[in-house]
Amino acid sequence: MFILLSLFYYFYFSIVGIYIIFLPKILSGVGYDASEIGIIFAASPLIRFILPFLFMRGLHLNATIFKASLFIVVASVFSFYFSLEHFYALLLSNIFLGLGMSLMLPFVEVVSLHTIGKERYGKVRLFGSLGFIAVALVLVKFLSSAYIAFDFLLILALLTAFMAYKVLHAAPETSYKKSKNVINDIQIFKDWKLWGGLVLVQMSFGSFYNFFTIYETDRGVSLNMTVYLWSFGVLIEVLMFFFQGKLLRGNLLNLLRFTALATVVRWFLVFAFSQNLPILFFSQALHALSFALFHTAAISYLFHLYKNKSLSQQFFFGITYGFGGLSGALIAGYVYEYYPKYLFLTSSLMAFGAFLLFMSVKQKRV
Repeated sequence: MFILLSLFYYFYFSIVGIYIIFLPKILSGVGYDASEIGIIFAASPLIRFILPFLFMRGLHLNATIFKASLFIVVASVFSFYFSLEHFYALLLSNIFLGLGMSLMLPFVEVVSLHTIGKERYGKVRLFGSLGFIAVALVLVKFLSSAYIAFDFLLILALLTAFMAYKVLHAAPETSYKKSKNVINDIQIFKDWKLWGGLVLVQMSFGSFYNFFTIYETDRGVSLNMTVYLWSFGVLIEVLMFFFQGKLLRGNLLNLLRFTALATVVRWFLVFAFSQNLPILFFSQALHALSFALFHTAAISYLFHLYKNKSLSQQFFFGITYGFGGLSGALIAGYVYEYYPKYLFLTSSLMAFGAFLLFMSVKQKRV
């Protein structure tokens, strides 16, 4: 199961790598303007945000829905070949890709935590980071047209679907089948401090994911050096995923507090020392805490906090990466247009708000 999960994450996040790194450039190259690209890329987090509420209304993330998500991902990627030059068709393709990917990952996350546990989770998840790096380094050598990227995307979608199917059949049914006695015990408004903190951390990443390259190159850092900063952060992330097991045996809420505070420091350093390379590399090293350790601590905390484990993962990805990612990107765009100097100071303040909320969450045994 460890090997199957590792391969799934490798291929899944290779798709994410192509989508994040290359697709915006491809769309710009074929004539889409910034607002159209923004709308297209808002489709996926919006779908991710909506999905958990559908599950609250009676939809269940079971084996049948999971298998349907595999077909949706492959079909939506295939449709890119025909929709590239048609805005609404491409928007629809992205909506379905977001739907399929948003159904697929939480299901596998639950299987992972059930079958290998939170201590070993990082060692399989790090293969996703390796896939992200590998596809970036390989595809950049071959990207002569949009359709080359689509060829890579389709092959990886097929491999991801195949590995996901193998994971489904290798996993014990008890690792994903919802018990008839399990009720929906997730109360967003009752636990608003916890969920608010999770959202604010992800919102703070809006500046980083969407504007870090522009921000640094505008301040005189070369594009090559900025790419090295990106790569260094991901490599440190891989190391954290590998060695984080012992840390996760401790108090998970305290880990959320600590990683949120590390995120505050990280964004403040980028704001205050935007041209100081040693400090920028140190800030990227904090990616190990602000993303890798935070992510695992968050999904592990929710996994043990709530009885409805599948829905808790749906809400984590939907509310934090969906709503948090969407709103963070929009806020970052507005700030960078009118107050570019304070872009990462804004992110630091968001992360500080998350830290304060986590500090006010009452400790529960998980």
